[in-house]
Amino acid sequence: MEAAPDTTQPRWQQALKRITSLILHQWLLIGIGIVCALAYCFPNVAKHGGIIRSEYSIMYGVIAIIFLISGLSIPRQKLISQVLNWRLHVIVQVISFLFIPALVLAIVHIILAADAEGKIDRAVLAGYIFTACIPTTIASNVVMTRSAGGDDAAALVEILLANILGPFVTAAWTIALMPKTVEFEPWRYGGGDLGSMYKEVFQQLGLSVLLPLFIGQLVRWTWPDRTASVMQKTKLPKLATFCLLLLIWATFSSYFATGALQTLSAQSIVFVLLFNIILYIALTAVCFLCSRPPRIFSSRRWSKPIFKCMSPEETIAVCFCGPAKSTALGIPLLYAMWQPVDLFLKAKTSVPVLLYTTEQICVAHFFVQLFRWWHARIVEKEDLDDTGDDVEIGMADNSPGNHAGRGHEHTTV
Repeated sequence: MEAAPDTTQPRWQQALKRITSLILHQWLLIGIGIVCALAYCFPNVAKHGGIIRSEYSIMYGVIAIIFLISGLSIPRQKLISQVLNWRLHVIVQVISFLFIPALVLAIVHIILAADAEGKIDRAVLAGYIFTACIPTTIASNVVMTRSAGGDDAAALVEILLANILGPFVTAAWTIALMPKTVEFEPWRYGGGDLGSMYKEVFQQLGLSVLLPLFIGQLVRWTWPDRTASVMQKTKLPKLATFCLLLLIWATFSSYFATGALQTLSAQSIVFVLLFNIILYIALTAVCFLCSRPPRIFSSRRWSKPIFKCMSPEETIAVCFCGPAKSTALGIPLLYAMWQPVDLFLKAKTSVPVLLYTTEQICVAHFFVQLFRWWHARIVEKEDLDDTGDDVEIGMADNSPGNHAGRGHEHTTV
């Protein structure tokens, strides 16, 4: 007999396939690197007020596309049920507006006590207090939650609630938490006019979030089957992930145009880069524990409604919404609050906002893979449990007693 031909691929082809697979799986991180490089080389293209007028083309147009896709994808009943989910609102909003500001404020005071020489720029510390008080981000939460297999309706509801509360809560909360020292006087007495900021924020929220969402829901309600079929065939939800790259491009273009990063000390830059990653991972862990607390907390009858475990899909939504912060509201609010403050000082204050919101997308990209794996394991375990119950019922039905009973029934009939 003739030997079978060797069908194994050469090593270079196998290596090429592995590299291609890696690029496809990590294309978002590679894309972030590309748009950051473009923003650094050509900051005037996508900066605020730049060539493409990103404050309209991207901050309105791109975000509108993301929420139009969400409106087309989410069933109306699912959206309504999450509006009534009070425990979801409490966990996300308390973490976002109370827990994170308290934690960051404590860390800032520890740094002030340990850094008497001022190696960490005080504008960076003021920027972190401000960052802690702004609401969750508008676009990336829905995209990441959907990619990880979570409940995008829950994420969408929390985004809307947080960004409606944010303009009223953030300004007062930031000023109240600012340290009462001479170093922080420029940020405690900014004297900005918030009226124009409120108008701009709610205009953006209405035109880029609520209106596209309403249109998407209207189309889905009118042609439900056709809409679902088109969404599945065209893979339209994947377009929302690409839109994140455009948001990052615009954010970093405005950031590099100010030149604020170059003036910060090396200690400040290292601190910001590392602290953002540690803070985001820690906050994600807190959100996970709040969503699925240990059983010991729900052992008593009175504590069950408060500490009961959320579904895996809702847990994923909480873990992406709770730690995240928004540049869409944060940057306009920062410049409105501290309007009389020197532009260069405002640019340095915005560094924590810009870098945290960018790094959160990078870290969240890895959490998408982790939560997708965790969600698949939970579903697999539930399927095995259901299969085990069915087997037990089948064994009970086939037991000798049941056969005897059935035989007796048959003879009597």
